[in-house]
Amino acid sequence: MALTFVDNAGVTRVKTVPIGRFGHAAAWGVGVSPVFDVFLLDDSITTSRHIGGPVGDLRLYPDLDRFTVLAAQPGWAWAPADRLTQEGAPHPGCQRTFARTSAEHARKRGVDLRMAFEVEWFVGTDDASPACQGPAYGMNRVVELSSYVDSLLAALDAQDVPVEQFHPEYAPGQLEISVGADDPVAAADRHVLVRQTIRAVSQSFGHRVSFAPVVVAGQVGNGQHLHLSAWSHGRNLFSGGDGPYGLTARGETILAGLLDRLSALTAIGAPSVASYLRLVPQHWAAPYRCWGRENREAALRLVTGSAGERDTAANAELKCCDGAANPYLLVGAVAAVVAGIADGERRLPPEVLVDPALLPDAERPPRLPRGVEEAVEALRRDDLLPEALGEPLLEAFCAVRRAEAELFRNADPAAIAEAGRWRY
Repeated sequence: MALTFVDNAGVTRVKTVPIGRFGHAAAWGVGVSPVFDVFLLDDSITTSRHIGGPVGDLRLYPDLDRFTVLAAQPGWAWAPADRLTQEGAPHPGCQRTFARTSAEHARKRGVDLRMAFEVEWFVGTDDASPACQGPAYGMNRVVELSSYVDSLLAALDAQDVPVEQFHPEYAPGQLEISVGADDPVAAADRHVLVRQTIRAVSQSFGHRVSFAPVVVAGQVGNGQHLHLSAWSHGRNLFSGGDGPYGLTARGETILAGLLDRLSALTAIGAPSVASYLRLVPQHWAAPYRCWGRENREAALRLVTGSAGERDTAANAELKCCDGAANPYLLVGAVAAVVAGIADGERRLPPEVLVDPALLPDAERPPRLPRGVEEAVEALRRDDLLPEALGEPLLEAFCAVRRAEAELFRNADPAAIAEAGRWRY
């Protein structure tokens, strides 16, 4: 039985117990050191003001509602875990608790959030050669990997993961899958499960997989875009209103609040040094702080859906997110923004109707942060997110991000890509 949590470096960590001990683990938890909050992607360790060092212990408590028999790992089951103190109080550094608390705050403000991640990954060999040779988005890749894709979809179906779409992506060996939306915590749990299922199926076929922001320097990297919709009393706030493209006043307020905080959210959604090799203009990575309907170079994309389905399908896509992000931190940060501004009234600026990189300098929207340290400073300056995260979690997260920036300060892009290729 695998009990997982995701650390501030974006790495999924685990403790396992034999199934005969699962009842004890569910009742009393499994011990785990709080030092994981300051692990870096290479397993080196930093420290922070509140968390760090060898002293102390926490308990991992599996969420029994998420218990899943793993179809691609015979004999194994999985559950995501919350981290509590030995006295039974929530650990202030627990990212999953942060996500739950933020979603509850939004709900108390009258907004129910539904979210889902797009999952992009590279499938190939140890030397980063792709496992398929077909062209971008080409049917040839589906033919080449037909048995692999069949096995993956069957495993996800057996685990009750609703798959909405699968397709080959742009970069060599790159694939993408989209799954159904759920509440924020469940969406993050599902994201962890999907990635580990992809990894298990790939291993059974002799493939290696990477969800890293950049697999090979100079190539298009892996995004993990977050889709979200906001609901109140059963109504989608992104449809049926008088605002732009049918946004309700409250829906427009939510998107305007997210747009205002995109630089701070980038620190969480694109947190690694490699993230900024990906987050560049004209690579469909959306490095500009702007919004637009179906504009894939805008960091906040409004997806209205086709006529006739908009009441249910309308959503927003946060594009400044990649595979190095902790999904619980990301959904929690978005929910915290929604909770913090839901009672206000904001209006969106004019949308960007073209590739922002092609606009004259005077008309081009501002760039999102261009590096880890700039993004961390944007997060720390934000008027809402630091308080929502709480000081222990904020300080540990920032310590990890700054330590990784220092770790790779003199590294070239190829070395940065190689260092993270098989860590995510």
